[in-house]
Amino acid sequence: MGTREISSALRKALLKGESMSLALYQDKLVEHIDEWYEGLKADREDFAFVLTERPGEVAMLMIDKDKNIYVNEEAKDQLSKIWTKNYTKNMKFLIPGIADHIYEAVFSITGFSVMKAPKRSKAVGMGKRG
Repeated sequence: MGTREISSALRKALLKGESMSLALYQDKLVEHIDEWYEGLKADREDFAFVLTERPGEVAMLMIDKDKNIYVNEEAKDQLSKIWTKNYTKNMKFLIPGIADHIYEAVFSITGFSVMKAPKRSKAVGMGKRG
């Protein structure tokens, strides 16, 4: 299966709501959770999500810095909550690279941290002149 087919399967699962495979999660992802959690801690990331694919199936795992595990649709929903308004935009941007990683290495692992936006302060001296 080439990257085009992998991208198509990812788009269906991540953007169009097609169901993901628990069997694929159990076959390919579950055994690596501790390894990926250690990588998350070493990189000082808040979250990591991992995707894999085989013909007709996509599986997703998301892990946070407290080692909470989210699987498939639950992982997608959690990521959607974190990225709120940017989930679709981010996924459309990331899917081609994710497909390349899956094609080359079976998995795509993406770690990230969430930064809170700084509070805006009122500018001093920017009012009307009298």
